[in-house]
Amino acid sequence: MTKLGVMSSYKQQTDLWLERARLDGMVLGGVSYGVFFLLTVQTWIAVMQQPRYGGKNRRALLFYIFITFVLGTVSFAANAKYTEMIWIDLRDAPESPADLIEDQMSYPINVVAISTAHIQEWFMQALLLHRCFVIWNWSRRVMIPMITLYIAMISMSILVQIQASTGAVYYSINIILAYLCIEVGISVIYTILVANRLLAMRSLMKQVMAQHDSTTYDTVIVMVVESTLLYSIFAVIFIVAFALHLNGITTLCYLSICQIQGISQLFIILRIARGLEVTHDWSSRIAAAPTTTIFSGFISDTIEKSNDERVARTEQDVVQTYSTSVKAAEVDVCIV
Repeated sequence: MTKLGVMSSYKQQTDLWLERARLDGMVLGGVSYGVFFLLTVQTWIAVMQQPRYGGKNRRALLFYIFITFVLGTVSFAANAKYTEMIWIDLRDAPESPADLIEDQMSYPINVVAISTAHIQEWFMQALLLHRCFVIWNWSRRVMIPMITLYIAMISMSILVQIQASTGAVYYSINIILAYLCIEVGISVIYTILVANRLLAMRSLMKQVMAQHDSTTYDTVIVMVVESTLLYSIFAVIFIVAFALHLNGITTLCYLSICQIQGISQLFIILRIARGLEVTHDWSSRIAAAPTTTIFSGFISDTIEKSNDERVARTEQDVVQTYSTSVKAAEVDVCIV
């Protein structure tokens, strides 16, 4: 076989792999969207039925659930429509299906798909930042770097959308790599910050109450790590595939990554709204022997102080009396 024949055979195999990846990616995307849709409905109902969510807090959560679902649905529908166009509407086009996949950004419907997906991710990352800031009591040393990363992520996202709107080949938009790295970085940093904070809170509670049951903190930490791990692993595969120009794997990940991230976020909200393994079970175990304690100052301040400083502190500006069951509820409200 001549060199030209070998190259032609290799290109044909590559094209077939890319075409299979597009179809398989849409199947995977359909499954992940189905799970995302189911969790959206369940979370909406759970939040509506949860009495401890006040008016403003409930409206904010419902708006988040609604807007991310609408954006995710538009993105999925646009990708599904273009997949249909490749093999049906454009069957007589001079380009092969593989060429249509590579040049997908030449069609406005794909610009809509990527733009809505990115805006959906803006909202999901904003929720992560809010949780992190609440847990850290709006500490500037946490807020400033995290907001900086968030602004950088949005800037990269806008640049990606601008390049996509010019018809650039998706697999050649190198800014996507920077955007994905920043996005995953925010998720990983969020997990580390929240887990570290909750561990510190658990340690403080044990110092104050020797009989304190720390199950609530352990459960929330595991829950946060589990949800972030699902998205992070998927995103890292996406990043590696994109960097190595493995277009087939990149296509598989591209068609599902937003739904995977949405599932991770809804997973936390749903479990907290239902009180699974956090408030209900934990509160029932200590209901027979409620314990109260008085805190002088907010937890986020006392964690950073030494024992001597805590003893010397006389400020009573935020003195409150908590039962241990109420303290458990406070943790899950912060996480949501």
